Amino acid sequence: MNYVVPVVILLTLLFSVIKKVRVYDGFLTGLKESFSLVLSLLPYYATVFMLLEVFRLSGLNKTISDILAVPLSYIGIPKELCELLILRPLSGSGSMVAAEKIFVEYGVDSYVARCAAVVMSANDTVLYISAVYVSKCADKKTGAAIPISIFSSMVGTIVACLICRVL
Repeated sequence: MNYVVPVVILLTLLFSVIKKVRVYDGFLTGLKESFSLVLSLLPYYATVFMLLEVFRLSGLNKTISDILAVPLSYIGIPKELCELLILRPLSGSGSMVAAEKIFVEYGVDSYVARCAAVVMSANDTVLYISAVYVSKCADKKTGAAIPISIFSSMVGTIVACLICRVL
């Protein structure tokens, strides 16, 4: 297993020699393109991270979690998942911290932890991914893509929590 990466690299180099491809020139071209990509993504990343930090420091995430806890409990989502559900579309690392708190506090075999694990594995950072894609598109309109993604994540979470309750 330790030889997989070196073997892939050697096979790539061998294939490029056979095809007479200039590997180093191709590497430099790709590197130049990646720098322009990083520079074009920087404003979108900065905006998402800044808004996420303002959201967290203002206590708005806690307030929204408290408000959503009651209606979500009626559809089978534990109140302990509210903060995770709010953070997951915004930040992968922030939601990972929220999930870790749940695992430590309730244990990994608890109903809440199983639901958190499913939420973490089945949902993605919708706004973060949208920022990356929109940064490279000529048309900056996202239309209904973000609301549909968040709605789909919510429906998936409800179904997952119901399945976790049964299992």
